[in-house]
Amino acid sequence: MNIRDLIKTSRIYLDGGMGTLLQSRGLAPGELPERWNMEHPEEIVRIHKMYFDAGSNVVNSNTFGANSLKFDDDELEKIIKSALENARQAAEKSENKGEKYVALDIGPTGRLLKPYGDFDFEEAVAVFAKTVRFGVKYGADLIFIETMNDSYETKAAVLAAKENSDLPIFASNAYGEDGKLMTGASPDAMVAMLEGLGVDALGVNCSLGPKQLEGVIDEILKYSSTPVILKPNAGLPASDGERTYYDVDAESFAECVAAMAKKGVGIIGGCCGTTPEYIKKTVEATKDVEFVPMPKKNFTVVSSYTHAVRIGEKPILIGERINPTGKKRFKAALMEN
Repeated sequence: MNIRDLIKTSRIYLDGGMGTLLQSRGLAPGELPERWNMEHPEEIVRIHKMYFDAGSNVVNSNTFGANSLKFDDDELEKIIKSALENARQAAEKSENKGEKYVALDIGPTGRLLKPYGDFDFEEAVAVFAKTVRFGVKYGADLIFIETMNDSYETKAAVLAAKENSDLPIFASNAYGEDGKLMTGASPDAMVAMLEGLGVDALGVNCSLGPKQLEGVIDEILKYSSTPVILKPNAGLPASDGERTYYDVDAESFAECVAAMAKKGVGIIGGCCGTTPEYIKKTVEATKDVEFVPMPKKNFTVVSSYTHAVRIGEKPILIGERINPTGKKRFKAALMEN
């Protein structure tokens, strides 16, 4: 079944963390995990299969940081080709009889866009577009844009996906403890922007544990007419002096996620610190939770870089200072009312 249809009728389970598991298998500090698609494909296949076996319907390819700022074109193509082949092989080997999809995973570029940084919007679109085209070439089922902490970069990635493919697009942002993106966008501003761009699903991933993201999820559910994604961390990282671990166990994680599934979240999984056990527990905790399609909302919204204003809730004035100097036709039109 096409995943665009499935997310309207059924709950979808995503995968969990990749980096945590790669580190446990020997990924060294500073080593680029995307190269493991070619150097250690058996490990990547094994991890993807573990997630499918745990109940995941969608696994993200090991391409989070695969872009032309880190790799030349030849290596980038090889990485994406290998990553999608590894995930597809895992789907074929899995004992899970449910629907299975392979997503091209796209993370942030690592550069800040103007005005906060020096990266041009069009350049960002071009970087994402190259990754998207390779993903399409090698058979991705959908595009999963995740962990974006800037609304402008999110927009660049979505436009690249829309302009270079007809694949379904999931877009997920990383919210801080203040309930906003790093550059200030609120959840309702992101809902307005992403629905306007026509994504197939939107939501939140990374940064915090499920309990800490409850307020963000409540706001997204209030305003979104689009299926909602929840992919939280296993709580917050901590250290015992020898190892880094996360403070929410699989049982507690699943319980919190199930509570938000009851509120209407239809696409669920895990991010940093989560493992196949977290996904398995989450599937078990939500198997009897009724799936309810996302109801259509009737908001008329104007969205800026960081804020959303719903027209009709209160009177608003939208204006702009105009300088007609040097524009003869414009100046004449103003003079003539």
